[in-house]
Amino acid sequence: MEAPEWKAETQESTIAKGDTITVLFTAIIPQDWYMYSSDFDPNLGPLVTEFKFNDTKQFKLLGNLEPIGQKKKYDELFEGDYTYFTKEAKFKQRFIVNSENPDIKAIVSYQICSDVNGQCIPFESDISVLGKIQKKPSVIAASNTGKSTPIALKAFDNEFKTAEIEGQGFYFLLTFFFVSFGAGLVALLTPCVFPMIPMTVSFFTKSNTSRKKGIAQAIFYGISIIAIYTIVGTLFSVLFGADFANFLSTHWLPNLFFFAIFVLFALSFFGMFEIRLPNEFVNKMDSQSNKSGVLGIFFMAFTLVLVSFSCTGPIAGTILLQAASGETIQPIVGMLGFSLAFALPFTLFAIFPNWLKSMPKSGGWLNTVKVVLGFVELALALKFLSIVDQVYHWNMLNRDVYLALWIVIFAFLGFYLLGKITFPHEEKVKRTSVGRVIPALLVFSFVVYLIPGLVGAPLKALAGYMPPLSSQNFVMNSPQTSSISKGVYAMSECEAPKYGNMLELPYGIQGYFDYEQALACAKKQGKPLFIDFTGHGCVNCREMEAAVWSDPKVLKRLKEDYVVVALYVDEKTELPENEWYVSAYDERIKKTIGGQNLDFMIQKLNANAQPYYTLIDPNCSLLSAPKGYDLNVDKFVEFLDNGLTEFKSRTFNEIVKSNNSNSSDSKSFLN
Repeated sequence: MEAPEWKAETQESTIAKGDTITVLFTAIIPQDWYMYSSDFDPNLGPLVTEFKFNDTKQFKLLGNLEPIGQKKKYDELFEGDYTYFTKEAKFKQRFIVNSENPDIKAIVSYQICSDVNGQCIPFESDISVLGKIQKKPSVIAASNTGKSTPIALKAFDNEFKTAEIEGQGFYFLLTFFFVSFGAGLVALLTPCVFPMIPMTVSFFTKSNTSRKKGIAQAIFYGISIIAIYTIVGTLFSVLFGADFANFLSTHWLPNLFFFAIFVLFALSFFGMFEIRLPNEFVNKMDSQSNKSGVLGIFFMAFTLVLVSFSCTGPIAGTILLQAASGETIQPIVGMLGFSLAFALPFTLFAIFPNWLKSMPKSGGWLNTVKVVLGFVELALALKFLSIVDQVYHWNMLNRDVYLALWIVIFAFLGFYLLGKITFPHEEKVKRTSVGRVIPALLVFSFVVYLIPGLVGAPLKALAGYMPPLSSQNFVMNSPQTSSISKGVYAMSECEAPKYGNMLELPYGIQGYFDYEQALACAKKQGKPLFIDFTGHGCVNCREMEAAVWSDPKVLKRLKEDYVVVALYVDEKTELPENEWYVSAYDERIKKTIGGQNLDFMIQKLNANAQPYYTLIDPNCSLLSAPKGYDLNVDKFVEFLDNGLTEFKSRTFNEIVKSNNSNSSDSKSFLN
């Protein structure tokens, strides 16, 4: 039996004297064998895994050895609980580097056993952690003198896995898929699409003598529709990928363009004009659909997409514009969901043509659906204008103004549904049907829900689509106007926050907007640092603040246990020229507050999505795995508590080690 293979690795590619690093030790365990861990009673019986590091002044141990992912089991023979690993054993140890070229070596003693053959074998392995390390290169900044000056960016220990964040990304995409699927169902009810269902189905039933062949062609027709829309989403992702996302979501130019497009879509739905593709292009595609076989069916699907563009274009465009600020995969997922819902009835009705008899006849109700969508598009347009207003601090579209506009828009929608408002291209409604009254009741209920927001009601369900509560001119009984908690730092103890004249934290939380300044305060107070990577245009950030931060349990911990810093990644305020630097990530000059915060996030945490909550100690080491969007209050409280517990544990260990190192001096002083 050969000894298991060990390896030691760090997240840092280069290390400088004085850095705090974390080394991850990994052992590959043979199949049907297991290894005892390091965190159970050594008097129990099994050999506890133990690391012995070479005695040197080149480094200093920080904290205790920490096993990762071990299992726990009760042993009847030893009458006690022990921990163990299967397949792979992982241990983590933190060091402070005291030398330019540290040489860290470890001897690990351990025991592996097998229940298959009943053997237990002790081993002792030598591990070389680090060889010769080059000094960390500095990041270069541009200065007004034309010379280069180093910018010090302290690295985080980033060995934690972010499976939690990735999982949330999956659920977010799943939600976006179903929202897009719903948009596809709505598109079916528009007057450009609905009448085409019986026409299209009739083509398949009449042109095929074989039912089996007709079903196959109908399925291919549906797949073609899905493929066409999904290809559009894919091209959108390729042309405007994740690197372009920050520009699209925060810059004034694309957001004002999106605002204008949404207003244009709304006016089109109101009947002011119709958005159409050139007739020559549509006719050319339609002529291709007359070809027989698979190619003809594909062009027939393409013709359907083009002909229905005047109704589906605004809806599909809305999905793409909403996805523009997300990840590269989001437009593809959105168009897949939209096209699946759009293609489903065409395919099903072609397979089961008798269902057509139960379909409602097309008529004026389809135009009503179209106008309702116009009001919704108009309301959504304000979101893009609001982003520009927040990022560039125009202070024109504050929360109360935004709410007033929404209240008016949806009130008009309610009156339209009741027949009190009629557009020029429509006939006046003589009698209000039940089909209009019920939606009108829902719309007016929504308006009533919005009204308390004018005096500061949080409106948590809509927090992501509203400007922040702090932008409201009048807030009744708001936590923001309440007295500051006794645990919050006093301004006399730490510096007044930079950029506090234009940025603020919600609910009266006193904090910072500059990392270095917040870190200095954390060191002064002996507190951990809570970093909130956020953005003015971040919908999920506002939802987290409204639904999670506002909870008394969370608010108390943020105010009393942590120094809070909000790093806005889309803040466009330009810094003085002597603070500019060239990023080692993309080799571009970072001139703005947001540009430097985003670069800091990407380089140190390998992340680019907001919100992203990070807990570190004053030595710039992570206290736990960073956390993303999660509206579960209890999980967020647990995240904060675990970080605080780890911080206190590290602080205690450092005090103990400091006392031990000074014990001999203390004895001589007492003597």
